Amino acid sequence: MTVRTIAIASDHGGVELKAQLVKDLAGWGWQVLDLGTDGLDSVDYPDFALKVAEALKAGKAGRAVLLCGTGIGISIAANRHVHIRAALVHDAFGARMCRQHNDANVLVMGGRTVGPEIARDCLRIFLDTEFEGGRHARRVAKLSEIF
Repeated sequence: MTVRTIAIASDHGGVELKAQLVKDLAGWGWQVLDLGTDGLDSVDYPDFALKVAEALKAGKAGRAVLLCGTGIGISIAANRHVHIRAALVHDAFGARMCRQHNDANVLVMGGRTVGPEIARDCLRIFLDTEFEGGRHARRVAKLSEIF
């Protein structure tokens, strides 16, 4: 059996949801690379987006999850890295489409905007959904071009 590794990180606004998702991932057989934060003290979300971007670039994980209060700031920070395709999702449909059509490698959610059950469903769908390729492959390739 292949060990699957996923990186996960959050700022203080997503730390409680992160703790729940770490438990879920471990229960589903994933090796979790938890890159912080671990407390409620205020921290800067760009720092945690960078940690995830570096882990993915180094091949320490194949996919990742990022969380902040709304998911907005940390998704903006993550998408500044050319090899990251971070998708902010709020429901199962978004989680499915970000994989099928956009080959997202980072799932982003808001710890203050998405409840734990919906977050768990989104994460499961994100992990189980394959990229369709085809007409979407050309578009995804353009995302990695430097303009």
